Amino acid sequence: MIEAIISGIGIGFVLTFLTGPVFFALIKTSIEKGFHAGVALALGVVCSDVVFVGAILFGSQYFDISNHAKTVAGVVGSIILFSVGVRYLFKKGEVNYENKVPSGINRAGYFLKGFLMCIFNPTLLFHWITVIGTASTVFHEGVAHRSFKIAVMFATVLIVQFGMDTLKAFYANKLRDKISVKLVHRLNEVAGIALIIASLILVDKLVTHFIFSAPAVN
Repeated sequence: MIEAIISGIGIGFVLTFLTGPVFFALIKTSIEKGFHAGVALALGVVCSDVVFVGAILFGSQYFDISNHAKTVAGVVGSIILFSVGVRYLFKKGEVNYENKVPSGINRAGYFLKGFLMCIFNPTLLFHWITVIGTASTVFHEGVAHRSFKIAVMFATVLIVQFGMDTLKAFYANKLRDKISVKLVHRLNEVAGIALIIASLILVDKLVTHFIFSAPAVN
């Protein structure tokens, strides 16, 4: 039990500090729209992680998805990431200095934004496959209460991730008064570039293979 919690804390910290599109989107949203908007986006990210974990752990028992279908899904996801990245590049910077709490509809929008940004980013699916592989190694067949320990580990990972993302949103919100609209515009550009690079890397891994080799076929 203790080992599962410690493993979950370690993996949760590693995942939450992986700098990528979601990281920049969370910081940008918290600066532009405030703490509550950032938390809503972080909650959407965590819910997408729950979907990924559930799909990997349970979906594989009922569905056999072909490599072609996985490639098509990945390409569609990369197109969406690329489109969002281009939008960020040309989006005007803004800062909610009044720290207004977003309405229920707006919070739902930020939640959906965080959820879809991750769901359509197959790279995160690969991260979770790696985590699940680690869990299966640590808690291998024959370990007492194996399923329960793996469940505790994943619950700990998700709690740590959400807690750290909330902390990021809190401190980004605190810095808003010291941040200019011009700096937010630059942050939009960085987030956009990060999304575009992520989409291009994904396409290369799945289709072109100019830099990255093709994924191993199971």
